[in-house]
Amino acid sequence: MFSDRDPIAAVATAAGRAGIGVVRVSGADLAPVIEGLLGAERAARLAPRHATFAPFLDAQGRAIDEGIALLFPAPHSYTGETVLELQGHGGPVVLQMLLARCLEAGRPIGLRVAAPGEFTRRAFLNDRLDLAQAEAVADLIDASTEAAARSANRSLAGEFSRRIDTLVEALLELRTLVEATLDFPEEEIDFLQAADARGRLAAIRGQLDDLLARSRQGAVLRHGLNVVLVGAPNVGKSSLLNALAGEEVAIVTPVAGTTRDRIVQPVAVHGIALNVIDTAGVRPTDEPVERLGIERTLAEVARADVVLHLVDATAPATDGEVLQEVRRHAGRGVPLLTVINKIDLSGEAPRADGSEVRLSAKTGAGLDGLRAALLEVAGWTASTSGENVFLARERHLQALGQAQEHLAAAAACADAEHGYGNAQLELLAEELRLAGSRLGEITGEVTADDLLGRIFSRFCIGK
Repeated sequence: MFSDRDPIAAVATAAGRAGIGVVRVSGADLAPVIEGLLGAERAARLAPRHATFAPFLDAQGRAIDEGIALLFPAPHSYTGETVLELQGHGGPVVLQMLLARCLEAGRPIGLRVAAPGEFTRRAFLNDRLDLAQAEAVADLIDASTEAAARSANRSLAGEFSRRIDTLVEALLELRTLVEATLDFPEEEIDFLQAADARGRLAAIRGQLDDLLARSRQGAVLRHGLNVVLVGAPNVGKSSLLNALAGEEVAIVTPVAGTTRDRIVQPVAVHGIALNVIDTAGVRPTDEPVERLGIERTLAEVARADVVLHLVDATAPATDGEVLQEVRRHAGRGVPLLTVINKIDLSGEAPRADGSEVRLSAKTGAGLDGLRAALLEVAGWTASTSGENVFLARERHLQALGQAQEHLAAAAACADAEHGYGNAQLELLAEELRLAGSRLGEITGEVTADDLLGRIFSRFCIGK
């Protein structure tokens, strides 16, 4: 059974060849590792937070590699423990030799290979980061757009956590007032009315609503959208994919049924990552390969965040049965936009109106309207940008939503017809406590060990 107090080591850079590779070691006392890798003389000269160029030695004193050694004594390090970083050449064989040597030299102190995310878990456990900041580390690494990276960096800097802490503190103050009224019922002064408890509660609810709205948009920024193109053969799905991607990623021919399998192309629209998925044309068929392609199309529809139903502007729509099938497979509440393509042939003007967009994938006319419509269905409004949203995870959204429900229940207690009674005050205090507890789960003030295991197991090794 691993302990959070074990010294740990891992290669901290990505697998593969690179100019530089880093091996990271963290623990309470790393003296045996430092002396084993650098030699006693150089180890004695290793100054905190100063780069020292040195050969990295094997057990016989021969150089495995040479590079930079950096020592970060506790508690002023990433993990809060003493951390040694060895920066050498980025060949996978060299790095594995260096890691093996660290483990060998650290055997007397029980040094072991780190589990995924264990360095960041140590940072959380040692109060270097709260849980939301720790998750932001992984989000920053995984960011697929510039806007997502900037949002993750703000969360890592503690902006999201500070908003949570402000709400928790306001709830604690309000709860203190409520419980003071319960403890001193003989006082003539009504603490709650004098302190404008209802007004304070309304202000807290407003702040939470705003935070939840920004977090929901941040969730879109983090995950992106799966946008599935569906329609009859030859309506221009592959052409639209190419137009959105800005390159020829799908084969386009006049022959119906060219696309037999899905083609996925990442596209960024104003900082939002879209996974645009071209699929086989849907129509009644007995041809086995085409039928398999249609089945895969419907499977993609079931996983879609947005479905674009393409229609040929030059031909009457004859795929009503197909559209019914698409609606049957789409998830509940999944937006479906009708895209009328080939307006360059029909002579129509481009237009985006509600759930219908008219465009030409060939000329590009109307593409901006489609992009705007996609952002709108994603909940990405003009007043919100990547600069003021938080890259929230599903557990953050659930906790915020539950806190919102508890505050609504608290408001119902506070607004009861007959004023404040003892039972209502007790319920009000309890709802405020539960709301604060849900918010505390986000930053890790209230956290179960199994939740920590799930969160950090998704990190890369070495981070």
